Amino acid sequence: MDDVDRLLLTELQQDATQAYAALGKAVGLSAGAAHERVRKLRDHGVIRRTTVEVDPAAVGRGVMAFVLVEANSWMGDSPTKAALEALPEVVEAHVIAGPASLLVKVRTPTTEELQASLRRLYAIEGVTGTQTIVVLESFFERPVDAKGDGSPARPSPPEPSR
Repeated sequence: MDDVDRLLLTELQQDATQAYAALGKAVGLSAGAAHERVRKLRDHGVIRRTTVEVDPAAVGRGVMAFVLVEANSWMGDSPTKAALEALPEVVEAHVIAGPASLLVKVRTPTTEELQASLRRLYAIEGVTGTQTIVVLESFFERPVDAKGDGSPARPSPPEPSR
């Protein structure tokens, strides 16, 4: 992966619906070359999927919480994964090191539904406790910095080679 691929990834994270001509222009490539590079990034698993970012509150999922899940056994196996995937309110799940075994992100319509979700989490085999942090406000959520250098999300196109 080179700097042009990283620029393509940054551009796609800003707007994955843009035409290959616009994408190519933004990074100094033809539409065909941009298309081919994006195809290769998909084939190599760098681009895992293309999706739409939805406002959770607009679709009735305005309550967000992070739940530390404590367990009496290793929680990174497939039965645990399947149990978590079966809960539609669980939008992320991570095996972690620290005071708990898992970190789970939950989105629900109400705090009452959050409480019901916590009951369902607690019912998963091996779970011994939970600690819940309810989010009051989110300042921002940022995509992965494909360039890896902390520079602004909107890159300048590379200089044309001479």
